[in-house]
Amino acid sequence: MDKRRTTNLLLLVIVVPLVFYVLKILSFIFIPLAFSMFIALLFLPLMRWLGKKGVPKYVSIFIVILLILLGLGMTAELIHLSSKQILASDSTFFAQAEDKLRSLKDSFESYFGVELGKNGNIMAQIAETKNIGSVVGFVGSFLSMSLTTAFFTVLWLAESINVQKLLNATLLKQKHTSVKTFLKIENDLIKFIKVKFLVSLGTGIFTGLACVYFDVSFPIFWGLFAFVINFVQMIGSFISVISLSLFAFVELDPTSTLFFFVLTITLVQVVFGAILEPIFMGKSFAINIIAVLVMLMFWGFIWGIPGMIMSIPITVFLKIILEQFPNTKIIAGLLSGKELKITR
Repeated sequence: MDKRRTTNLLLLVIVVPLVFYVLKILSFIFIPLAFSMFIALLFLPLMRWLGKKGVPKYVSIFIVILLILLGLGMTAELIHLSSKQILASDSTFFAQAEDKLRSLKDSFESYFGVELGKNGNIMAQIAETKNIGSVVGFVGSFLSMSLTTAFFTVLWLAESINVQKLLNATLLKQKHTSVKTFLKIENDLIKFIKVKFLVSLGTGIFTGLACVYFDVSFPIFWGLFAFVINFVQMIGSFISVISLSLFAFVELDPTSTLFFFVLTITLVQVVFGAILEPIFMGKSFAINIIAVLVMLMFWGFIWGIPGMIMSIPITVFLKIILEQFPNTKIIAGLLSGKELKITR
């Protein structure tokens, strides 16, 4: 018995790192696959409702695709308005930015006695050809991943890839258990996605309004940025506040105006992220703060920014699976930060 347990432990030590290595190497497949699964789960209740009304499955899929395209179209329009606003702005901001950056650069050089880079227009150096090339490469990669995600989403919705059957055939052998587990995964992930979307939307709207009120340039861009970056759990709020504060430092005098602006956008993050989000999520959805940080770092290392965005849904998925087995309930309890009754 001890030999068998030792063999299983050695196999686990070998297999687990190998699995994560494969996930990292084949990230161009697994990232769209995971994203598409969460998108499909979000629309499954609508698919079921249309099915009960007698709507054929292919028509339901077409309706869902139209809704997704509508959402992407609205996002593209916001990006277009944001870029249009930036391009239409006068050169005052860029001149101010150049003066502030040059002043900071000179102060740093004189204090530490070092020379930072070459002289000349700093803003022009930021927009060098190699930087533009990297942006173009990022856009190309993003479009490719979006198309792959759309393809997998259609497969999930058409049930060509069926999570419930997969769970029943692999981890959960009993059909009743697999159905119950799948429904819990579906309900929890749908709840997470809905709450996170609404909280991020509110954060983006009020961040943009704060920019308008304090006369900070490009409010649409900053509202959109706050909305997107808020999907990165915990650190997204810090990135949003720090980035916008540094930007406002260029336009606003370092007086009470800048202080109240930073205070306002910080309060927006606190109200939506630290107060409203936990209330809407509920106690049953709680995850240990240490587990959140570990999963953020781990999936960020495996899949980069997409991994950081999906780290919490993936953790919820794993927690629910681990709760189904007596031997792994203690791990699920560590993830949730509460004690679980272990029955043998």
